[in-house]
Amino acid sequence: YMSRDGKPAAYSTENIPLKPKYFLPVSIKGIKDGDYAMIYGYPGGTNRYETSYGVRQKIDIFNPTLVSLRDMRLKYMMEEMRKDPAIKLQLASEYASIANYWKFFDGESKQLVKYHVYDQKVAQEEKFIRWAQGKPEFENIFTDIAKAYDAWRPYSKHQVYMNEGIFGSPLIAFAGTLQQVENALVKSGKSEDIKKAVDAAVKARQEFIRSENKTSDQKILASVLMMFYNDIDKSQHPIGFYESLKGSYGDLKDPATYSKYAATVFNNTFILDSIKWNAFVKNPDGNVLQADPAFATASAFLKNFQGKYLPMMQQFNAKNTDAGREYLKGIMEMDTARAKKLYPDATFTMRVSFGNVKSYQPRDAVNYDYITTMTGMMDKYVPGDYEFDLTPRFREVAGKKDFGQYIDKQRKDLVVGFITTNDITGGNSGSPVIDANGNLIGLAFDGNYEALSHKIAFDKDLNRTICVDVRFVLWCIDKLGGASNLISELKLVK
Repeated sequence: YMSRDGKPAAYSTENIPLKPKYFLPVSIKGIKDGDYAMIYGYPGGTNRYETSYGVRQKIDIFNPTLVSLRDMRLKYMMEEMRKDPAIKLQLASEYASIANYWKFFDGESKQLVKYHVYDQKVAQEEKFIRWAQGKPEFENIFTDIAKAYDAWRPYSKHQVYMNEGIFGSPLIAFAGTLQQVENALVKSGKSEDIKKAVDAAVKARQEFIRSENKTSDQKILASVLMMFYNDIDKSQHPIGFYESLKGSYGDLKDPATYSKYAATVFNNTFILDSIKWNAFVKNPDGNVLQADPAFATASAFLKNFQGKYLPMMQQFNAKNTDAGREYLKGIMEMDTARAKKLYPDATFTMRVSFGNVKSYQPRDAVNYDYITTMTGMMDKYVPGDYEFDLTPRFREVAGKKDFGQYIDKQRKDLVVGFITTNDITGGNSGSPVIDANGNLIGLAFDGNYEALSHKIAFDKDLNRTICVDVRFVLWCIDKLGGASNLISELKLVK
């Protein structure tokens, strides 16, 4: 909606429906293998000019650590989701978010190895090093990059554990944000700073409580504390944390030790007790906050990382970024013909991608058609399955096969999705897919598994963008949703 004078406006009963200068016609003519397809949207980020050192760190440390930690979190969440439909609904969004990039990073590692991306990068860098000899501006770039990675490598897993492990527990993640309250109480002491920090915490807690499942979260905390102990070098542990754990709860090699500690945290934190929380909000006290077991846990790991390893990480990032820029500058000088074809990495800004609707063959004796249909969707139906369940309403309407004007006449079926050779990445979900005549034919929403290394290396033969066909979208609106009035407002190209 917009104001009556055609400008953006806050909610008002006086607002009128938006009247854009132009909107895309919607084609229900259908698509063919080879048809032109263009996508525009806001891709999040790519690393097409990553060095071999970055690829190796991803393969050896970053990705497997992240996948392992997310695998653990998903396991405990799913255990509870299977027990209760209400919990399944409560955790569904967070579960899907975690699982999405769990699968991405798992697939990325496998594809980087499968297609020898590291070896390709090494070959490119060796060529560059030979060219750079005798050129002071460029000849030491990879010496500097190697030093930066060597210095940071022993601590890189610790960083992943902080983001994906320690703060993979929703309770500990929220408790960590209370550091702002601690700073206001202990360091500032100003009433306005305290009020601002506490008000922000109250608002954040409301969101946290709404999605918190104590049972799964408690198991996540117990598991990740043991994984951290076993997986991170002892010299990097928070001083005194594990020694205290051993003294009060038992053997650090025994999972029961961590389970008992996690139970203590969840049973005694005022964050999960509304009466105690409200009392703290009414009378904020630094001693009460610091004594809270959830905050104490978050604080131990957070201050340990911030004090010792965050400066090292920032120094590594700065050196790596600077060297990367110099490397790219050198590539452009070394190969002026290639320089004209270089494009910037995705940075959440508007980008346009062109390609074609196209089937593909990922491996021997396997061929993927360029479209999927409602028949295939119904064939995949598995009652109660997290991914392949369908609602009774959907099955009822789809079973009638009343596809109306959206039917694909050649296939005598409703086309649900199609694939193209477009280059997209995370952030493009929902981006319009447009044909050669400027008509909307679908919406991009994913990439194929075989090309999950695309953030670093785009493969024109294997990369595919997965799109929902606009005819399926319209069928959902019209036949499934019964909102034919919305269809009448569209400009359909038949």
